[in-house]
Amino acid sequence: MPSDVCAIMQPTYNPWLGYFDLLDKVDTFVFLDNVQLVKRSWQTRNRIKTPKGELFLSIPVITPNGQKTLIKDAIIDDTQKWRKKHLRAIEINYRSSPFFDKVFPFIKDLLFFKTKNLADFNINFIQKIAWKIGINSTKIIRASQLEPLEGKKDKRLVEICKKIQCNIYISPQGSASYIEKENPGGAFPSAGIQLYYHNYEHPIYPQLYPPFIPFMGIIDLLFNVGFDKALQIIRKGRKKDIYYSEFRRMNNEKIK
Repeated sequence: MPSDVCAIMQPTYNPWLGYFDLLDKVDTFVFLDNVQLVKRSWQTRNRIKTPKGELFLSIPVITPNGQKTLIKDAIIDDTQKWRKKHLRAIEINYRSSPFFDKVFPFIKDLLFFKTKNLADFNINFIQKIAWKIGINSTKIIRASQLEPLEGKKDKRLVEICKKIQCNIYISPQGSASYIEKENPGGAFPSAGIQLYYHNYEHPIYPQLYPPFIPFMGIIDLLFNVGFDKALQIIRKGRKKDIYYSEFRRMNNEKIK
């Protein structure tokens, strides 16, 4: 079966709500696990909320190939006991949340998932949460399963789209900086693939420690509203995706 709509994203740690909205709205979601890992990026760190504001939780990693290490080859450094530290930070800052008793054991299992592979850890984290909140019809694959892949940046994305027979691609807006750099729509229009940019407005939900702070990791939503209402709130932020030509018109100065 051809995949009409797809998205391609690097597997990140405790992603924000918009990541799950993108995962929810496409037919096929590809984890881009065979590109270079950037340390101190969303692949290894994300935020929770505390009475003093946001707090970054970071996964220590070992990069066997130095700066050229791919995400799929990064090794979690468990000598630093980070799992216990993250769990303790989460417990301290969310123990008064409405759904703590239901969510905490679930998050504990995710944190102690037995793997030393960063990609495996993040993908398990994302998939288990997605299934738990009701995102279960999206086909999920890894880019490394599609190798060999040639090209870089938008050309690689196009090749992935072709291999999974995707004819509509939804991109995060941050990727426009390289997709639109040389040509409108990058390599997508000439390949016959329709390019849209994900349009998401962060919803407001009940949250500990006012005032509300957006862009926390997904677990902040789970502790505050529970599993049953999480997807409903995520979908509230969904706006009509923006076709690349319109996106360029709206962001002409930024793209330049």
